[in-house]
Amino acid sequence: MASMKIEIWSDVACPWCYIGKRRFEAALAEFPHRDSVEVQWRSYQLDPSLPEHYDGTELDYLSTRKGMAPQQVTQMFEHVAAQAKGEGLDYRFDKIVVANSFTAHRLIHLAAAYGQQDAAKERLLSDHFEHGQDIGSQEYLTGLGKDLGLDAAEVGELFSTDKYADAVRFDFEEARALGISGVPFFVIDRKFGLSGAQPSETFTAALNQAWQETHPLVLVNAADGEACGPDGCAV
Repeated sequence: MASMKIEIWSDVACPWCYIGKRRFEAALAEFPHRDSVEVQWRSYQLDPSLPEHYDGTELDYLSTRKGMAPQQVTQMFEHVAAQAKGEGLDYRFDKIVVANSFTAHRLIHLAAAYGQQDAAKERLLSDHFEHGQDIGSQEYLTGLGKDLGLDAAEVGELFSTDKYADAVRFDFEEARALGISGVPFFVIDRKFGLSGAQPSETFTAALNQAWQETHPLVLVNAADGEACGPDGCAV
């Protein structure tokens, strides 16, 4: 059974969330107790007011709805794409389809019931930032559900009912309760929090600290035995 739980709040429309996922995964892969770690993806939306489909490019969206100067947005794209490339990711901001991510988050919750939560998160992030897929499209999400081996009828319910909508909103409420105002945000055992796409070394330090906190070293010998120290060895 898992003895460490890591909850990650993120949005599939957040470029730093994919970068943070890669950096966290690199740290977790080297963590000696990784088999005792449970990772749970939690939903977050950067812009809940975004229409199901936005008629414009990512540049248009950030310029008009966020009030950023086009040149500033372009510079941001270049910086983020360079950081992504360092993690083996090929961001194509010119191909991004701007869409509301709420139903995509519901699909992630459905995928969790099939043990495919991480696979769903990975595909959504990659398809959005690298392949220009429409993450708000019923056709795309239906195809993704099929690729993940999800029941077709249950995937269909995402478009005919409010299934998993409350679960997604609960994640939003949990984020507010924890004071999370930006993503990605990593919570370890509800004791340690890391904000942003931290370097892998920072994730490694956090994993080790959290593990030591819950698994302290216990001295089993009643008395000190012979040993060596900075001033020499016992005689």
